[in-house]
Amino acid sequence: MKAGAKRFWAPQAWLDGRWQYQVLMHVNSSGHWSGFEAGHAAPDDALRLDGAVIPSLVDAHSHAFQRAFAGLAERREAGDDDFWSWRDRMYGLALRITPTQLQAIAAQLYLELLKGGYTQVCEFHYLQHREDGSAYPDELAMSWALADAAAQVGLGLTMLPVLYAHAGFAEDKLRPDQRRFASDADWVWAASQRLNAACRPLLNAGVALHSLRAAHAQDIRRLQQLVGDEALPIHIHISEQQQEVADCLAATGQRPMAWLCSEFAPDARWQLVHATHSLPEEIDAVAASGAAVVICPGTEGNLGDGLCDLPGWLSSGAPISLGSDSHVTRGWVEELRWLEYGQRLSLRQRNVAAQPRREPSTAARLFEACRRGSAAPAGLDSWGLVPGARADFLVLDAQASGLLGLPAASLLDGLVFASQERAWQDVYVAGRPQLQQGRHPAEDRIRGEFATCMAELWGKA
Repeated sequence: MKAGAKRFWAPQAWLDGRWQYQVLMHVNSSGHWSGFEAGHAAPDDALRLDGAVIPSLVDAHSHAFQRAFAGLAERREAGDDDFWSWRDRMYGLALRITPTQLQAIAAQLYLELLKGGYTQVCEFHYLQHREDGSAYPDELAMSWALADAAAQVGLGLTMLPVLYAHAGFAEDKLRPDQRRFASDADWVWAASQRLNAACRPLLNAGVALHSLRAAHAQDIRRLQQLVGDEALPIHIHISEQQQEVADCLAATGQRPMAWLCSEFAPDARWQLVHATHSLPEEIDAVAASGAAVVICPGTEGNLGDGLCDLPGWLSSGAPISLGSDSHVTRGWVEELRWLEYGQRLSLRQRNVAAQPRREPSTAARLFEACRRGSAAPAGLDSWGLVPGARADFLVLDAQASGLLGLPAASLLDGLVFASQERAWQDVYVAGRPQLQQGRHPAEDRIRGEFATCMAELWGKA
């Protein structure tokens, strides 16, 4: 082997969308997969893994600061409560967080995401400026806080500085409580360039538009002009709320996804976050464009957003990935479970996502769809146990209660639909262990700093 290369051996591994057995896995000196051999006895120079190996996933949509709000918006004292009233309360937190606090919150979150089976997170980052809305001496102070947190934990980070210029379709400026978010296309592009120029390990950057209501046509076109043909991910919130759909119709005469596709020609770089409220012709238009969707079942359920047309998206062929968004859920197993369970409750059917005669396993179809869809949101060329992808993987714990005694071929089904606790013991990023036996070397310090931060923000328990 070349210097720095290494080999792992697993009793079974998720390759090419199915379980294969006695797998020798080769990692090159840059921490990427160089090859796989199934049906291979364990060589003496390979690290023998104790459990089955599956790819991690990319968390394609995160607002890290909202981790400090999880569990604090679950009371209704009077009147109605919906996404918009939740948003107003969330802004109260956004107006108070400092860079030091953001790093503590994000480090705790990123540790939890690592434990939840994600090894790359796409940070849809709009909390940019000081509490009064003025710029920090380094305008990217909040971005560097997030990057430092990811480096503490050892997972990959795709920063997505967000264009946030308007309070609504008919507004030419932001609300006062949105002052920390203010940015235009030129600011976002400069931020993305600076982040990429830093050349930090496991850090890259794309761009984002908050939404069609917050980035108007002239903003979108300017950012498209700046990005040009650069191979960068472009993310946008879209069609999350029925009110957003109604407002877009009133302002443009079209629904959000229809207007985006007809006016701005999205391509495979575009990631449409939520895409909850759709018509079949909108799904067809998105799929034809090459754009992808990012579904966030935990947050969409928590906020009462509604259910996406999962059968429609799956049958369209549009790429799909998962996001933890507001971080009321922080693991992809629960996201996949609720992605399917929401459809079962709505349609009163079982195994909605399964595809008889092609992929009858619901867990396998959903997981593999999200695995295939994981690379593009993060601006990466490939993802999973495939040559050329970064060597990120999870080692399942065969003694976990949800997996104990299951046939080897049913481990993924048991993981998604029968496991109530974490079912892996080790997590690797770029061929290096970041969690071993479920523990991170900096875990106690990260937890302590997060607890201190929460006491500063909310008072002691």
